[in-house]
Amino acid sequence: MKRPALTILILLITMIRPLHAASPLTLDEALAIALKNHPQIIEARENLNSAEARQGQARANYYPQINVAADWSKGQSYFAAQESIKLSQTNTAGLYLKQTIYDFGRTSGAVDAASGNREAADKALAVTRQDLTLRVSSAYFLLLAAEKQVVAVSETVRAREQVYRQAQEFFNQGIRAKVDVARAEATLFAAKSGLIRAENNLEIARLELANAMGMATLGERTPVEPSPALPSLPERGSSLQNALRNRAELQQFAALKSAASGNLKSAKSSYLPILSGVASVGYADRDFPPGGNVWGVGLNLTVPLFSGFSSVEQVREVNATINSIEARQNNLRLQVIKEVESAWLDANEAVARMVSTRKEVAAANESKLLAEGRYQEGVGSIIEVTDAQSQALDAQTAHIQVNYDYYIALARLDRALGKQ
Repeated sequence: MKRPALTILILLITMIRPLHAASPLTLDEALAIALKNHPQIIEARENLNSAEARQGQARANYYPQINVAADWSKGQSYFAAQESIKLSQTNTAGLYLKQTIYDFGRTSGAVDAASGNREAADKALAVTRQDLTLRVSSAYFLLLAAEKQVVAVSETVRAREQVYRQAQEFFNQGIRAKVDVARAEATLFAAKSGLIRAENNLEIARLELANAMGMATLGERTPVEPSPALPSLPERGSSLQNALRNRAELQQFAALKSAASGNLKSAKSSYLPILSGVASVGYADRDFPPGGNVWGVGLNLTVPLFSGFSSVEQVREVNATINSIEARQNNLRLQVIKEVESAWLDANEAVARMVSTRKEVAAANESKLLAEGRYQEGVGSIIEVTDAQSQALDAQTAHIQVNYDYYIALARLDRALGKQ
């Protein structure tokens, strides 16, 4: 009595485990995992932290520089007043302070450059997030399409198995020639080869999605089909304006131009003097530890006279950098216009193709059913039924593809618009 109960329990566990393991994976969850764990995001985030640290380093010149120094020296020195060489020993210890009072824009230019580079790093992080979002979204919908394709090809395999068995039965009864059996068998194995290909494409699609999410594998997780209600396509004219206003890459170039302007300010200030204040307090004596108090305050003025034309070349370099950034920014604007228009047109085309492929699927399925029915009645030809099955599979494949082409085009449009 215990054995049947144990068997039933094992069967229940076996049935429940796959259902529990194959937990659904929504697109939002896939995006959240990717934006948290992917190495590209981590790298961009650390680049931003590095840029923030360089910004703090640039600001350091606004603050005083304080050092503690101690010195001990012993040796023979010539004393001019005594006209003799004597053994001398000196011990000093002191606190030294230096504060730049005014450097004619060197520090402020460096701070502006560091701030611009920090802003550029922040926009680079945004660009990485947007690129990864597009990659995950595309991989997610391609995986859904691959799953649907496996189902469609599996149905074709089953249909051709039925035709193959029917052809064998007709041949055994002497109704059909051997050529029907051979053709049915050939088309069956062609369908099975297509199924192997579709299943392999499914595994590749799962691997691509896992890689886009920053994971080694999806495990048993499966994507969730999107809502039947299709997202609306935004208005074409406003999309282009929003893209030129919101694209992080354009903002990144603006930040790089700001950083270059800061470098230009620093380069031009190298022609001008630096005024600093210095102060020190400490001890000095021939004995150790020193007991005599010493102190001093003063001003330091450094005037550059000639630097081997390095200042001239620095200004020239920065001006060239600014011109290069402006050219790249203008080129990117053209690229943004192309990306927005292309994604919008692809989405609009996908909507139109959905209607035609839906009707194509309905007509092809009806033709397949009629051809299979005619063959089962013995009045149709094997060529007619296999052609109808191939046409139905092609129509179904096209309809599967166009449905997810629309979602991918919307994801591309969101990327072109610079949506976070």
